[in-house]
Amino acid sequence: MVGEPVDGVGRVLVVIPTYNEADNVTAIVPRVRAAAPAVDILVADDDSPDGTGTLAEAMAGTDDQVHVLHRPGKEGLGAAYLAGFAWAHERGYDAVVEMDADGSHAPEDLPALLAAARYADVVIGSRWAVGGRVVNWPLRRLLLSRCGNLYARLALGVPVSDATGGYRVYRTAALRAMGLGSVCSQGYSFQVELSRLAHRAGARIVEVPITFAERRHGTSKMSPLIVAEALWRITLWGLRDRWPRRSRVGHDRWP
Repeated sequence: MVGEPVDGVGRVLVVIPTYNEADNVTAIVPRVRAAAPAVDILVADDDSPDGTGTLAEAMAGTDDQVHVLHRPGKEGLGAAYLAGFAWAHERGYDAVVEMDADGSHAPEDLPALLAAARYADVVIGSRWAVGGRVVNWPLRRLLLSRCGNLYARLALGVPVSDATGGYRVYRTAALRAMGLGSVCSQGYSFQVELSRLAHRAGARIVEVPITFAERRHGTSKMSPLIVAEALWRITLWGLRDRWPRRSRVGHDRWP
């Protein structure tokens, strides 16, 4: 059995990247299945030492709408999503959803995002759109996210309030138009880069307010290095967008 087409969207695949999410994966997958029974799920596991991939395989063995992509090692969020996008394209899905494994992205919000995808190419579950909110974050994290998104919006001219948000729906046709072959960033910068590429490709982008909750189990993958990479890349892209003839300013490889 495979998932049924979602009205106005088509066949949908939810990609959930995992690395050491054994405490979360067995909770998030059933929640997605309950919230949106028509969608299929792909757990993209980076060879988690804690057995996350084995747990995902057990769920896939009892549910034909759950699949597992075993990757050779920890290569980062961006690489996992790109692999998931390719997996979806090869199997003819019409839309792909990005969703964290840790429960920060509530599966119960997915029907609202899919409803918006009927009329959009990209839907962003936004913490900072009117009606969105964040639960259980310290002031430091709130300020970091707010300021980071403001900087991305000003530097890149991307008209969204949550360019770093990772709860998204992409139509696969939009992903193809965006030209993902050059994408090499991770974490915060991966989401910003895809926001930029979608805007430059003329995609119809819609934000849907969500409630974002801090994870209850496991350890956050956020680090100062990820933040630094995002700031460096946003600055580089902003310079390139403003002075395209000086395309050799900066380089794509993260120092």
